[in-house]
Amino acid sequence: MNPADIAWMLVATALVLLMTPALAFFYGGLVRSKNSLNTMMMSFAALGFVGVGWAAVGYSIAFAPGSAFAGDLSRLLLSGVGLEAQGTIPHLLFASYQGTFAIITTALISGAIVERMRFGPYLAFLTLWSIFVYAPLAHWVWGGGWLARLGALDFAGGTVVHVNAAAAALVAAMVLGPRKDFARQAILPHHVPFTLLGCGLLWFGWFGFNAGSALAANASAALAFANTMLAPAATLVVWTLLDLGRSGRATAVGAATGIVVGLVAITPAAGLVSPLSAILLGGVAAFPSYFALLWRARTRLDDSLDVVAAHGLGGTVGAILTGVLAQKAWNGGVADGALFGDPRRILVQAAAVAAAVVWSGAGTFALLKLVALFAPLRATVREEGLGLDVTQHGEEAYTDGEGAILVLPEVASAEATLPASALSAEGGA
Repeated sequence: MNPADIAWMLVATALVLLMTPALAFFYGGLVRSKNSLNTMMMSFAALGFVGVGWAAVGYSIAFAPGSAFAGDLSRLLLSGVGLEAQGTIPHLLFASYQGTFAIITTALISGAIVERMRFGPYLAFLTLWSIFVYAPLAHWVWGGGWLARLGALDFAGGTVVHVNAAAAALVAAMVLGPRKDFARQAILPHHVPFTLLGCGLLWFGWFGFNAGSALAANASAALAFANTMLAPAATLVVWTLLDLGRSGRATAVGAATGIVVGLVAITPAAGLVSPLSAILLGGVAAFPSYFALLWRARTRLDDSLDVVAAHGLGGTVGAILTGVLAQKAWNGGVADGALFGDPRRILVQAAAVAAAVVWSGAGTFALLKLVALFAPLRATVREEGLGLDVTQHGEEAYTDGEGAILVLPEVASAEATLPASALSAEGGA
């Protein structure tokens, strides 16, 4: 084992774990104030429920020896996962690092279903999804499964994390249906500075996400680190110019979204392409996501925080362009892309994206229907009006102490404890 590698991976694990609270702020600022705590809790809950599920079952399915489709159960409850070497770091550190990926991937899905899914069923869904959808796909790509054998390139999670989460988000949004106010009135972010804070912390944590995927303090980590700085910078420039060209105004929410799209797009390519290619990749990735956001706003698809446009298209563009721009001269001889002599890479990357979409979409649909057999997925119209902070958590994000809402456990309905003013059409608590 290498002490420098251990030190770097300890830091990288902490950085990736920070991304989930960062996502909570990013998402929490984009929703209405009456749903901000619930939205943030959807991310924070993943730290616990997915984290425990990963240690109990998920890690074994993803990384234990097994078939081309899943690991066996020899690592259940971290059996045999100790301080022995896994590469140049302790096995337990490797398992912990990979667990932070499972947590953030699952939390990403919540952006498509905020402001309308009940919290209890959500907890059941996210736990099951992390074990039965995320873990097998991680095995396919990173655990020696069939996509790895096919030659799919995914340095830090373009298909395993972003395409996977986006496919699940799309299906979940369709199963739950749109919010009651969707397309009837403007649904505006309540705290854009929160979103900018979350974006900045996401970018910070993403250095551990991408550079840590080298699993060592080496040249590959340095390349991934630099590319994680350059690609979203390019996306931000292009996104801002598109905003200015279309409306004459560059919005803060647009800037934050552009940065995230760039981070998503470089993720599968981070340690595989040159810095110049990273800038090109980041700039190109802005276009499909930007125009998909405009198109989605004119449809009945209520992907509340545009997980599909940002993570789905960003991840897909990044994965495909990895097959174009990968370069052995920069990635230590791992692979060349189509631009450098191996056009087959594009087909392999496209196959990996398609496999992730089909697997995640089908698995998500099945798990949501399973959970719905035991509890309603959707909040009632009244609960949506009051806000999920009050109805699901008995708390408010903002109160001056006057007319505060108290939800007692023994009271059957939340509205029974509310003043009449809180029962307006908008439920303005």
